[in-house]
Amino acid sequence: MQKIKKEKMSFSLEDVNAKEVYLVGEFNNWKQDAHPMKNNGKGKWAKQVQLSEGTFEYKFLVDNQWMVDPENKRTCPNCFGTQNSIVSVSK
Repeated sequence: MQKIKKEKMSFSLEDVNAKEVYLVGEFNNWKQDAHPMKNNGKGKWAKQVQLSEGTFEYKFLVDNQWMVDPENKRTCPNCFGTQNSIVSVSK
């Protein structure tokens, strides 16, 4: 049996006014509290997750407001009429 290789991916968001930020996407079944992000005390929020090979849609949930990753130009439309960010992991 072949072990599935996972790659550590880093996500970050600059928002000095945010009280709480979550990383939410296909990789956690859009579970809103699965990946809380940590604030460095200066408004930079960060989270590292292990992702298997593939392409995943995601968003940030900032104080209960959805937002795409402003540092990632790769997006696609979603069923709510807005956009999701896209991240890909290859071999």
